[in-house]
Amino acid sequence: MKETRVNFSTEWARTPAAAVVRETVISHILGPAIDVYTHPRVSIDPGFGVLEPPVIFASNHSSHLDTPIILKSVPRRWRRKTAVVAAADYFYQNRAIASLVSLVFGTIPIERARLSRDSLLLINGLIQKDWSLLFYPEGTRSRDGSMGRMRSGTGFLAVEYGLPVVPISLKGTYQAMPPGRFWPVHHPVTVRIAAPVTPMVGEEHRAFTARLQGALDELAREPHPP
Repeated sequence: MKETRVNFSTEWARTPAAAVVRETVISHILGPAIDVYTHPRVSIDPGFGVLEPPVIFASNHSSHLDTPIILKSVPRRWRRKTAVVAAADYFYQNRAIASLVSLVFGTIPIERARLSRDSLLLINGLIQKDWSLLFYPEGTRSRDGSMGRMRSGTGFLAVEYGLPVVPISLKGTYQAMPPGRFWPVHHPVTVRIAAPVTPMVGEEHRAFTARLQGALDELAREPHPP
């Protein structure tokens, strides 16, 4: 697959002023709308509570609702310094859309198939400044709501930087707003933020990716609280 090169800086979207706008939108505009349509119930493992940034969040992905629901679900101190990895070829081909998602969700444009040097430099700069990253390791939204196979980028970065990965399981977002639907329907959603999975000393990134896949698959199988 040929990747489209993105010439769009998102640095402005990480300024204090942009953070205030983002918090206002998530907490006071999108948040209430999400509550009306999905009544999200959030469960956070105590192991997450003792972490300090930066970390990598890794979630299953089946709906455009996933990002605002995750950002709404994590504590504010995490939300303020979490960059959402977004597909460059999907969200960053139109400048107006690129500007909107960068501002509202704090997204950064990343290639799906292979990270470019520019993307690696951007990610490195964010991690060095204690920004966490939200990845959807499947690389695209599920077409049936099930968890697909992970790509290796999340595991590679976790091993490269020695970062813990926090698995997140979403249930109900596919039913509320599957791919192809432009407005949600009423359907309950549950969010589970699990204990971190941390690379072991000397662990190769493919082995870590397999462990992380297992953790996400296990979360997907477990029933969420009613």
